[in-house]
Amino acid sequence: MNPLPGWRAAFRIARRDAVRAKGRSALVVAMIALPVLGVTAADLTYRSALPTKAKELTAELGAADARFSATSLGPVKLQQMPDGVAWGTPEGAPDPTPEEQEKPVEVTAAFPEGSRYLTERTVPASVTTRHGIADTQITELSVADPMLRGRIELTDGAYPRAKDEIAATEEFIESAGLSIGDRVTVRGPDQSYTLTGAVELPADLRADFLYAVPGSVIAPWQKTADRDKDILPPQASDPKWLVQAPPGAGVTWQDVLAANEKGVVVTSRQVALNPPPDSEVPMAAMMGSTYDGDAELTAAALTVAAMALLEIVLLAGPAFAVGARRSRRQLGLVGSCGGSRGQVRAVVLAGGAVLGAVGAVVGVGAGFGLTVLFRPMIEDYAGSRFGELTVRPWEILGIAVLGLVTGVLAALAPAIVAGRQSVLESLTGRRGTRRASRVLPVVGVIALGVGIAVAVYGGVNGSTNLVAGGSVLAELGVLGCIPVIVGFLGRLGRRLPLTPRIALRDAARNRGRTAPAVAAVMAAVAGSIAIATYTSSNAAEQAYDFTPNMTPGTAALMASDVDNSELPRSRAAVEQNLPVSGGRADIGRVWAGSDCSVYYEEENGCGTLELVKPTGKGHSCPLKGKGAKELALRISADEHKRLMNSPACMDENYTMVAFGTDEHKIVIGGADVLDSYVKFDDPAAAKAMAEGTPVLLNSAYAKGGEVTLKATHIYNARDKKNRALHPGKARTTTDRLKVYVAPDRYAATPGIRMVMPEKTAERLGLHVEEYGSFFTLHREPTDAENQSVQAALDQAGNRAYLMTSDERFRTEDDTILLILALFAGVVTLGAAAITTGLSKADAEADLTTLSAVGAPPGVRRSLSGFQCLVVALTGVLLGTAAGLVPAVALRLTDLRAALADMREDPMQSAYTPIVMPWETIGLLALVVPVLAGLLAAGLTSSRLTLTRRAG
Repeated sequence: MNPLPGWRAAFRIARRDAVRAKGRSALVVAMIALPVLGVTAADLTYRSALPTKAKELTAELGAADARFSATSLGPVKLQQMPDGVAWGTPEGAPDPTPEEQEKPVEVTAAFPEGSRYLTERTVPASVTTRHGIADTQITELSVADPMLRGRIELTDGAYPRAKDEIAATEEFIESAGLSIGDRVTVRGPDQSYTLTGAVELPADLRADFLYAVPGSVIAPWQKTADRDKDILPPQASDPKWLVQAPPGAGVTWQDVLAANEKGVVVTSRQVALNPPPDSEVPMAAMMGSTYDGDAELTAAALTVAAMALLEIVLLAGPAFAVGARRSRRQLGLVGSCGGSRGQVRAVVLAGGAVLGAVGAVVGVGAGFGLTVLFRPMIEDYAGSRFGELTVRPWEILGIAVLGLVTGVLAALAPAIVAGRQSVLESLTGRRGTRRASRVLPVVGVIALGVGIAVAVYGGVNGSTNLVAGGSVLAELGVLGCIPVIVGFLGRLGRRLPLTPRIALRDAARNRGRTAPAVAAVMAAVAGSIAIATYTSSNAAEQAYDFTPNMTPGTAALMASDVDNSELPRSRAAVEQNLPVSGGRADIGRVWAGSDCSVYYEEENGCGTLELVKPTGKGHSCPLKGKGAKELALRISADEHKRLMNSPACMDENYTMVAFGTDEHKIVIGGADVLDSYVKFDDPAAAKAMAEGTPVLLNSAYAKGGEVTLKATHIYNARDKKNRALHPGKARTTTDRLKVYVAPDRYAATPGIRMVMPEKTAERLGLHVEEYGSFFTLHREPTDAENQSVQAALDQAGNRAYLMTSDERFRTEDDTILLILALFAGVVTLGAAAITTGLSKADAEADLTTLSAVGAPPGVRRSLSGFQCLVVALTGVLLGTAAGLVPAVALRLTDLRAALADMREDPMQSAYTPIVMPWETIGLLALVVPVLAGLLAAGLTSSRLTLTRRAG
């Protein structure tokens, strides 16, 4: 028997039914098309933005065939890998002598015959801007040459062609406040150039560089420095050569080997794209194998795709169920005319196939359109240009087939239910009664418990595959429990007002419609919460490991040489150009004997000052030295964190020396230093400072309320003034000094260990000099303010430098969390809206009955709102709980790795926190459900339309 005629009729019925129920069909098509759209756009964006080898070579070489460069080894034989990254001398070859290294390398002699080339050199420089002064990098390169196309592109103006012209990237022009035609001066040699054009690097849109023609910056700068010894010479890079071989020839592997014989390293496009076999690469035997992470990446991608497919099925399934229920009379007629149950199921499945195919086509087409439309925005966000839009036909076809399969799978359960109904029930419109499965919740609870156990076990043992598998199993277990949870919600409405009571009971009575929507919301929220929790936890770990250069919200002005006569003008420059709040705190530096910052050339030609750290418990760090590894094996991560944060271990692993303090980290200052920089507001400490008692920030250096200060008073013969005051042999003094000890939390203050009053230092026979100031900032300075303050400091004599705190890296995680919250919020709103619309269509008869018995018009609005609220809130709460499983398990994996590193090196941090993203959870658990309810209520008509009650 040929099955095709039956399926042909089923598809014809399904097509006509889809056209007749346009609203429901559009809803299903939208649910299938939206994920297909997202996956299509993501595939096109990923493939187009993927840094392939060809794109990387274009970003490095432009249209050139190769880049030739010399090494610091001289003209000796080299070996290299085909990509040009790894190179070295042949195995067993003697190291080149200093004489060989000083010999010049004839790079141009290594070019293929008939080649054309460009030279490239870069130099760091400070240049003038509209706001002041900015540090940047100037590259001498003929950017107008067609050989650079693909690497550097003109966006406005013209390329520089004369020696007094220069081009800049758009990023630099924007931050500097410049325009085409402005003059740019290189500080030092005071060479001025006209800004002729704006360029961009397609591979790095955020680059802030300047480009000049060869010979226009470095050589004149060097000549000026040779004439004026006060001008620092340019610190230019070694030259590189971009080479274009004769047409059709390219730079072959044989050309590369010939260049290696002359001591030249080559990056060849032809060789990198088509590398020779290892047997022809002399250096291949010396290189080890590399790790291939494609397997893990593929497993992760398949897991995400499977969960996305499940979510679409959960969303679209209720729509097909309602459609099948509304078409039950039509399906009953099919059965009454002799149609089998299989043919009834075929009609419903054909509906899924039709709508799935339409959704797939619409989704793929919309994905292409939106990718092209938003391409400039995506490129700006990614920081690089796509080049050409990369389309993988088989991947796009696979995405379309996924949409088709999704439609069929979503219609599978309704088709089975429709096939089981009797013809009499279908023709009379009776739903019949069917008890909920008692097996499914039991299986769900078991799957949930096993999934959590597997995920935790994988986390403890460092297996990400077990974590992923256990998390998926746990989420499927929660899915199995959702019908029971929804049924339980109906019992909670007994004491509630009419509308929420009806909403809860309707959700419980129609679990086949409510449970999938709740599951879809849960799946979306679980993924977002898992990523958000892991991201927040990882951000907290990075913030803990980050060692700040200064106290956040402060700036420090320090004298750059011994002459501090210009400090008043420099302080005024900072106060006038930076967002300073409150007064400044002046500091000084202290030393013994001759000043080592001046007399540093001779060995033992200057004095020393040391703050002696006592030994013993509370003073010596137990994580360093003898017994440290044995201790690390016994302690937990929390105990290790407590020890690492103790004053005894604070400076053992890393200590920042700044503010002219040397290793002792003692600054000269008063109570204003404690208030503005240390953030230690203590009247008792301020009183101690006024009485001449130093304030110690690290209690590990104090014993019995006193510190030991050891000074070696060595005076250099060239230090005429101090040598006359202190004749005779060098002497060493050890003083016990009473101090005020700050609480332990101030031991981590960057750059300062003790604040000493000036009169105390002078009493001890130490030398003191005014050195700088601290300023409190009420916000982070802008680019314009940073450039203007640098210009003001230059006008003030350029004898001071500015330091500011930097914590910009933390803002990126906030953006990720916001994107995740928005994604989950949109899915939640969509799923809740879909369920509300389906429940409204499915319960029209019940609403008509309510109107007939005198229910006010607002009941329809409030009922829709509460139905939407129930689905959204239930799904969000379950998703939050489900999302914590993979996040916690992955953090356990990180903890295992951190503990292993800590036990190998006890001074390594093992802090692996689990931080809840409360802002994201609050947005999803409170704002989104309430917003969904309000939108559903606002978009529902309250008009009464009385009709005859069916049956």
